[in-house]
Amino acid sequence: MKAKKALKRLNKVETLLSNVIDQFPDSARGLKDLLDSARSSVARARETVNARVAKAAKKPPAKAAESRLSAAGRKRISLAAKRRWELAKRKGVHAVTGRKLSKTA
Repeated sequence: MKAKKALKRLNKVETLLSNVIDQFPDSARGLKDLLDSARSSVARARETVNARVAKAAKKPPAKAAESRLSAAGRKRISLAAKRRWELAKRKGVHAVTGRKLSKTA
């Protein structure tokens, strides 16, 4: 489960437990204590998830290695492409699709 969704659900559970605890009469002290310990457990779980989210968010993103072509490299690629296009044109096919070129009158 994603952390954001887990936090939403834990918050919802904590508010529900608080509402239930508030509705019980003071005479049901044992049950109130039990529900209160459950609420505190949910609060601790929420804090743990928050800590993990904060820890993961502080991690800087990995940078991709920059691989830029030099001017000479771009020139060689351009010349190779022009040769391929010229060869394809002599054969009568489209350089990219490989279909026959239509002759116009």
